[in-house]
Amino acid sequence: MSILQICIVIAYLVFSPFVGMFLDGIDRKISARMQSRKGPSLLQPFYDLRKLFSKELLAVNNVQLLLNLCYMIFIAVSGAMLFGGTDILMCLFILSTAEIFLVLGASSDSSPYSNMGASREMIQMMAFEPLTLLIAVGFYLCTDSFRVADIIKSPVSAIVFMPGMFVALVIITTVKLRKSPFDISTSHHAHQEMVKGITTEMSGSMLGIVNIAEYYEIILLFGIFALFFINSVWWSWLIAIAVCCAVFFVETLIDNVCARLKWKITLYSCWLITLIAAGLNLFILMIIM
Repeated sequence: MSILQICIVIAYLVFSPFVGMFLDGIDRKISARMQSRKGPSLLQPFYDLRKLFSKELLAVNNVQLLLNLCYMIFIAVSGAMLFGGTDILMCLFILSTAEIFLVLGASSDSSPYSNMGASREMIQMMAFEPLTLLIAVGFYLCTDSFRVADIIKSPVSAIVFMPGMFVALVIITTVKLRKSPFDISTSHHAHQEMVKGITTEMSGSMLGIVNIAEYYEIILLFGIFALFFINSVWWSWLIAIAVCCAVFFVETLIDNVCARLKWKITLYSCWLITLIAAGLNLFILMIIM
């Protein structure tokens, strides 16, 4: 790693939670405007997180605390690998491992809501994991490398060869962010029949750790979106930032106009999207590259 890459990794680890909280505040504000409400302050996520960590630490068991910490750490490591320019395939594998720690943490208590949420989180993992693998393979076929540092130096943006995978990722990101219509394991809104699902038994610092992990994941996902557009010319970075902003707005829009789907429809629709959009795109890549 060069000194620049080390600085970028440190910046990701330090500032991602703050950027994620600010994006969460923007999300809430846009959602409120779409519903003809004023909405909370942009800094409300900061206030919420401060309040969570000011409460007494109450854990159902010590294992849950350890598993939640592992969930956050593995996502942070995954993002650090992405922004450090290392192997994107390994980055995505570590991200998948982080999700398993969250499921195990929710399954470690006896709450039926938490256990149902954990089961549905596993279903969501089954829905989006095939696409993440195909995206890594797609980047390899386009650039002959899994390394992020090589991908961003390509003379042609990956979006030229991977439009289907990009569209599929936009839809699958709705699952990753647990937004409607795919918020089956837990929800940030008050329309979940399982109370808070996978996070029902988490409160105070425990829930704060999960929230920080989600903020790390948001920045990581937008980093992957940026990879589709960044190439060897400097202005491609500006295009990537603009696209990330557009995707953020689209995800917020989808969240506010769609009703939650049943888990079977969520699973089948994600697989169908992966097969048609990403699978066909990969097949074409294997022919032309």
